[in-house]
Amino acid sequence: MLFAAPGLVRAHEAAEFPRGRVEAVLAVALGAVLERHIERAAPASLALWSLRGLEVLEPLLRPELRGGDTLVLGIAGTPQRPPLALRALPALPPAAPPEAAAPYAAAALAALFEAAWRASPPLRQAGPERMLRSAFEELFDRLDPYSRYLTPDEARAARLRRVGQTDLGLRLGAGRPQGRSRGRDVVVAALSPEGLAAGARVRLGDRVLAVDGVPVSARDLGFAAALLEGPADTEVELTLERNGRRRTVLLRRAVAPPVAVRSEARDGVLHLRVEAFAGDVDNQLASALAASAAEARGVVLDLRGNRGGLLGEAVAVASAFLPGGTVARTAGRHPDAARLWEATGPDLAGGLPVVVLVDGRTASAAEIVAAALGERGRAAVVGSATTGKGLIQAVVPLPNGGELLVTWSQVLGPGGWPIQGVGVLPAVCTSLGADGLAEDLARLRRGEPPAGAGIARLRALRPPPSPLTTAEIAALRASCPPAEGRDADWVAARVLLDAPNAYTAALLP
Repeated sequence: MLFAAPGLVRAHEAAEFPRGRVEAVLAVALGAVLERHIERAAPASLALWSLRGLEVLEPLLRPELRGGDTLVLGIAGTPQRPPLALRALPALPPAAPPEAAAPYAAAALAALFEAAWRASPPLRQAGPERMLRSAFEELFDRLDPYSRYLTPDEARAARLRRVGQTDLGLRLGAGRPQGRSRGRDVVVAALSPEGLAAGARVRLGDRVLAVDGVPVSARDLGFAAALLEGPADTEVELTLERNGRRRTVLLRRAVAPPVAVRSEARDGVLHLRVEAFAGDVDNQLASALAASAAEARGVVLDLRGNRGGLLGEAVAVASAFLPGGTVARTAGRHPDAARLWEATGPDLAGGLPVVVLVDGRTASAAEIVAAALGERGRAAVVGSATTGKGLIQAVVPLPNGGELLVTWSQVLGPGGWPIQGVGVLPAVCTSLGADGLAEDLARLRRGEPPAGAGIARLRALRPPPSPLTTAEIAALRASCPPAEGRDADWVAARVLLDAPNAYTAALLP
């Protein structure tokens, strides 16, 4: 029997459910969705979808909404039995803002969560945090593909990726330490040659016995790695063993931005690969251009496989190649979502020819850069149709240390066309095979842009209702189908940079 009658559950079990904390998280989360999400949704619908997340963990639950304002939690197979719990949502004044309903919906949900938790062993085993996660997953499944909930641990990791990471110059792993013929322990599995750990004479294969005096085990590497993390400019003590001899090492944590830009000069062409739009990518790009652009005859900005990141960083990267003017526009239901993003300049590439490489995995912030440089006539875009991820998420901190990513605006190209669902079409397509590429390059040498008509139609689009049907947009994308990056991308880029007339024809302002 999965369910127990609420009255039969032991008192100490019932007291363990953190109803107040759950209600606080739900209140902030629902308030953010009601106020900011790009699509308006009724508070009762949001509450019902959240409640249905519990059904994923406990299939015998039957959540429903009665009369448009009463949440009911029933049990499958017991039609004659009274509901496990029900809560009515109060009616609000017509002039009340949408988010005013959040505290009432959160209180109702927290009460229903507790009732379900009391009655269901699987829910008690899952725990409140897993219940919250399942509720948010079900909620956002109904809204859009990019809004999501981050647990406290996931949120912490995301914050480190956004602003930099604590860098000790080592990575832990499970392995056989030096000097031992058997067994698996926590060992130093990777070491940065110029990092803090290497400077303190830590070596690959050193056995790690404890971090700050806390013993660590290969059975829980995640816990061991978490002990290494901490605020910048604080110390961490490692207890190490090598060849049977123990010693302690004291390292001071530093914050190092992740390497987001990799540069390489190839036959006079500066190749800049941007891995992600993290918190320092604009400075890294500026440094690479300052160091090498003067000796280059052209720049290849490689955004293939780049899944995006921060909108502000995308604008800053585009600004490195534009003297000014519009980079992108954003629009949404919330008044603050409507913004015009402009380049601040100057053009750090000094007017050099620029080729942007994209593929089917290029998304979000990377698409913004490609769209801006392509539409503004500053770069020739080469590759395949991009992902078409043009929705922007606001980061909402939650009382439990987690975060909510709420889709609240969509990105429009400089001329006002939507990136969401459409993506960026390249001026030179490499995903139709060698023969198709050779034909396109030949046309470009003659001054004929082969993709001009399709790109013009794409840029004439406006947010829904669109003059083109979904099928017509799909056909546009199929003219250069999304594909992974390939060697032909670089070949096409070199042709454009070696043939000024072909490069000029590939610029489609």
